[in-house]
Amino acid sequence: MPDNDAFARLPLAPANRAPAAPLIPWPHGKRGAMFLSADVDAESAWTSKDPARYEELVTMSFGGFEARVGVPKMLQLFDQLEMKATFFITGWSVEAHPATCEAILKAGHEIGHHGFHHIMPMPGHPSLTEEVDRGLETLKRRLGVVPVGYRAPYGESCEELRVLLKERGLKYSSSWRDDVRPYRHVLADGTPGLVELPVTMTYDDWLYGLTNRYSPRPLFPREHVLSIWKDELEETADWGGLITTVLHPQVSGRPMRLKLLREFLTWVRDRGDIWTATGAEITAHFEAHEPKA
Repeated sequence: MPDNDAFARLPLAPANRAPAAPLIPWPHGKRGAMFLSADVDAESAWTSKDPARYEELVTMSFGGFEARVGVPKMLQLFDQLEMKATFFITGWSVEAHPATCEAILKAGHEIGHHGFHHIMPMPGHPSLTEEVDRGLETLKRRLGVVPVGYRAPYGESCEELRVLLKERGLKYSSSWRDDVRPYRHVLADGTPGLVELPVTMTYDDWLYGLTNRYSPRPLFPREHVLSIWKDELEETADWGGLITTVLHPQVSGRPMRLKLLREFLTWVRDRGDIWTATGAEITAHFEAHEPKA
């Protein structure tokens, strides 16, 4: 257990000191918004905590499914529904599966930054800066993309990372779990940070649809997940809020899960009261209204 001195040093203040998220109207009079986003980790989802797993070929095949099947199937679905998404991609995935990542770009979707080796950005981690910079360099060199959005591997953050992302010119983050509306970060020195598009935890498909010896999860049936997703969206829309998906092609690109995703997204589209947009579009909309808010 931590000693008493550690508790004595603990600040008596919120970890996030940003003010409450402003109430801004959504475009075209929509009641709510959906940030449709996916994380392309491929094999780096499995090697990030133990690089030796690369020799475990069946374990690697879970991640390899993304490039072989998952991403192409999700791109096909989004095209059929005429929806644009944001794909947060690790630099490793771009290097290992360039054709897959080029297909995402060619289909007109936004490319976001997701680290290089999918290493959790912990305070003081020696590779934190390298993970950010190497990921940026890879996206630029391989895809010609300078991303404006960032999602942290494992959804973690720290002050060093927040400052670094601002210095590197990123516009928005989508990692935190503390609101249902976009807001502007306030850094420890009191200066403004990135716009945050908070993650909606119930739309992280990894919680429901992937199970194996390293990531034990129950396999939830379609009816249960649809019920959760629909209830979450309906109430969030009543609040005038934003839902943010965290889809993984190695989960939602599998047959039964893709059927579930198709049914859910079709239902969202047919409602007519939800603005579905990329992270860059939502951030630009927020920034346009921020001065008045």
